[in-house]
Amino acid sequence: MTMRIDGSYGEGGGQILRTTLSLASVLKKEVQIQDIRKGRKVPGLQPQHLTCVDACKEITDAEVEGNKLQSLALRFSPKTIKGGKFIFDVAKIKGSAGSVSLVLQSILLPLLFVEKPSEVVIKGGTHVSWSPAFTYLQQVIFPTIRKMGCEVNGKIAKWGWYPKGGGEVTFLINPLEKFLPLNLLERGKLLKLSGISSVSNLPISIAKRQRDQAYRILKEKKFSSEIELVDAPSLGKGTFFFILAEFENSLAGFSSLGEIKKRAETVAEEACEQFFEFMESNAALEKHLADQLIPYLSLTGDKSSFTVSSVSQHLLTNIWVVKNFLPVRIEVEGKEGEKGKILIDSSEIKNKIRI
Repeated sequence: MTMRIDGSYGEGGGQILRTTLSLASVLKKEVQIQDIRKGRKVPGLQPQHLTCVDACKEITDAEVEGNKLQSLALRFSPKTIKGGKFIFDVAKIKGSAGSVSLVLQSILLPLLFVEKPSEVVIKGGTHVSWSPAFTYLQQVIFPTIRKMGCEVNGKIAKWGWYPKGGGEVTFLINPLEKFLPLNLLERGKLLKLSGISSVSNLPISIAKRQRDQAYRILKEKKFSSEIELVDAPSLGKGTFFFILAEFENSLAGFSSLGEIKKRAETVAEEACEQFFEFMESNAALEKHLADQLIPYLSLTGDKSSFTVSSVSQHLLTNIWVVKNFLPVRIEVEGKEGEKGKILIDSSEIKNKIRI
């Protein structure tokens, strides 16, 4: 029986597509997605979304209809999941700096359920707006899901910025032996604050200004940090600033991108402000990590829980997608835009679903 998903529900963006493809692949379930990104300025499948579809098609030998640019509807019918070596390029059909991180988001979960390791090369934007930067994957997401038994690593060969893209990242994914639940209600003490200040094809003095401004701001709030300067190899130009906060029980990352006419000091200030807001919340997870974990925690066959600094629409939408696929109980305590607590009980999947 074909499952039907409304692509315009809730947040109404590419997250619905990616989570749907990911879970459909894991469960080998045919899905029909309608009104994909319907409310966006340019609706339908764009290069990054199309790459997600084609990547899932390749790893599952799926039958697909509607996998073309600007398509508003898609039928996806996966057959199996195979590991191995894969190369995906967001700019293959049309020039794009679409996010490599979001392409990985579609295929990572399925590739954990294969019998051999996978090596995936993805080309495109590595540090671009509206998506997790590769640095965030490497330093926050991967270490967090490693606690759940997911062995994933990544290395970057070239950074990709908007609008040229051209970045290149290799991901190594090992088969999952056992999914473990995650309970992160308290983050514990702040153990370390570190970061990077990077530029590509621009004076290193810009990276130094970003770093020095962050040092000043953080010192005013009594925080000490270690920030590394990075002159990143790339086809294009760009700047990036990232803060990693390591707590006793969790990790959190905060970043900002430079752009034309945006002062280096402002880039650092934006990331620091995100960190200060998170500190005030006393939550274990920041909002960008929370919605990423929902599909994983919903497949453990156990109970998980966490506190989040802000209940986002992305989080609520991802929960809605997961509930369409799985007999999982997810409770959200807290209103959208406010601190919340998420309780997940996926114990029923042990008896009802064979993965």
